[in-house]
Amino acid sequence: MSNQTDPATSASATTSTTQSGEAQRQMLGSEVLVKALENEGVDTIFAYPGGASMEMHQALTKSEKVRTILPRHEQGGSFAAEGYARATGRVGVCMGTSGPGATNLLTGLADAFLDSIPVLAITGQVPQAMIGKGAFQETDIFGMTLPIVKHSYLVTETSEIPRVIREAVHIATTGRPGPVIVDIPKNIQQQRITPNFSKPMQIRGYRPEKKADDIELNEIIGLIEKSERPVLYVGGGIISSNASKELRDFARKTQIPVTSTIMGIGSFPETDPLSLRWLGMHGTAYANWAVNGEIEKHNDQYVEVHPGADLLLAFGVRFDDRVTGKVEKFCEKGTIVHIDIDAAEINKNKPAHLPIVSDIHYALKRLNELLRERPIQKDFSPWHKQIDAWKQKAPLRYRITDEVINSQHMRDHMHGKVDEVIMPQQVIELLYELTGGDAILTTGVGQHQMWAGQYYKFEEPRRFLTSAGLGSMGYGYPAALGAKVARPDKEVIDIDGDGSFLMNVQELATAHIEHIAAKAIILNNQHLGMVVQWEDRFYAGNRGHTYLGDPEQMQQIYPDFIAMCKSFNVPCERVMFKRDLRPALERMLQSKEAFVLDIVTPYTEHVLPFIPSGKTVAEMIYE
Repeated sequence: MSNQTDPATSASATTSTTQSGEAQRQMLGSEVLVKALENEGVDTIFAYPGGASMEMHQALTKSEKVRTILPRHEQGGSFAAEGYARATGRVGVCMGTSGPGATNLLTGLADAFLDSIPVLAITGQVPQAMIGKGAFQETDIFGMTLPIVKHSYLVTETSEIPRVIREAVHIATTGRPGPVIVDIPKNIQQQRITPNFSKPMQIRGYRPEKKADDIELNEIIGLIEKSERPVLYVGGGIISSNASKELRDFARKTQIPVTSTIMGIGSFPETDPLSLRWLGMHGTAYANWAVNGEIEKHNDQYVEVHPGADLLLAFGVRFDDRVTGKVEKFCEKGTIVHIDIDAAEINKNKPAHLPIVSDIHYALKRLNELLRERPIQKDFSPWHKQIDAWKQKAPLRYRITDEVINSQHMRDHMHGKVDEVIMPQQVIELLYELTGGDAILTTGVGQHQMWAGQYYKFEEPRRFLTSAGLGSMGYGYPAALGAKVARPDKEVIDIDGDGSFLMNVQELATAHIEHIAAKAIILNNQHLGMVVQWEDRFYAGNRGHTYLGDPEQMQQIYPDFIAMCKSFNVPCERVMFKRDLRPALERMLQSKEAFVLDIVTPYTEHVLPFIPSGKTVAEMIYE
């Protein structure tokens, strides 16, 4: 008997009686899906329809609990779902049709996978009878996504939809979070059944709860008591496990300085005296020195000026190469304690002296309980004094350089008015001042991303939403839409570059039509700025297709974002002179609708500090 249901008969509903005698309405598979999503508390889905998913869209039109937002590209929808998830900690949901609709979700899934973000992607699929036969808009999305999702489902029985959705949300949000894909053939969507929403989950071998034992945690306390120069190195795991409060309590009890990865920004207040901000390739010089020691290179010889950490407490991190540089030299002389919920991360990149597989929220909470019974009797003031000296030696700073003054930018756009040039760092500093540090920032990928992380001081988690592991250009504005839908009470601003913003500029239509008041600041330097920086440093300034403007009209800003935004009915202003920056930012922040601020900045500016890829702190450029 075929599972295919005649659409002509699908409108009529029948009922059946359960074992308890309760009458239950029969439902289409597409309706079962929507009800299952409602049962899991899903209130928003970013979904683009097509032939293999239109049944599900028809069911969504009848839902009073799930808001369906139509992105203008499936990639935009997947990034918006990520923004929703990153801003809340809840699962973000997106949907596309089969074939190209599904493949357009791949970048978003890979992004969520590398950054451990809970995303549920639902895809329509050709009818079961046509799978494997090269049908119109057929792709094996189940197979294609295997390396970039936490789990995959191909639904082969309509009755399994409630269980599959429950499991998918559970898997995405527990343990180490990540994306899950559910592929549903069209005939499964069309079949009518009497659903069972109480069917239990059947996830064999999945045990996401992992807890450190007290012996391991007491050993950490013992190592702290023996240490002279401890550092807390924390990452996205702190935020994923909602352990920021526990981290703050632990740091203040022990008086251990804290540095974070980019994914961990906001897990510890960056204005706290114990904060070292973030470390790595473009992190603060003092954070890198605190972990690795202040090391100088003289005649191919490394000289240690001041020693770094003798104990590194790596909590919820994965020793990413953008943090470690030359990994064997990273915290070379320190004892490393590594706590992570994912056993696969332990000893993967950097061997740990004390490896612990545990949920970091539990580990920190229990450590704080143990410290109440056994307080640390150690004075780290000499270590704090050294760190303060490093902070004074190499604070984050910038200036108008000779390169800026003599650049094509000055000749074409500023008419020699050096004192009126807008430095990109200044934009972020002023935004921080005007928002009181209380906004949610999303970013694209590039120099603007680094400056946003450097010059906006984050006090709370889930306020800096960025594509860290995959580095996906085009991420910023769709993510801002998702974050604003999730947190309408917060100002949400995308800090973007002209190259990155253009990659998903079509989502301005989503913002306008859906009345989503997400703002965007474009730091427009007419170039792929980060690649230009590497060209300047390592390729003698030779431009390898990194200029984004019109070479025949270099005196003009191209493309014209003002005209483009006007076509979307989204307000936009261009700012070229420093005197106009503050009032323009104020108008943007006062706007009750989507707003784009196109700010012209010099392309010659480099992000500093900078540790070249694969190098050590000895090669760090910080001024």
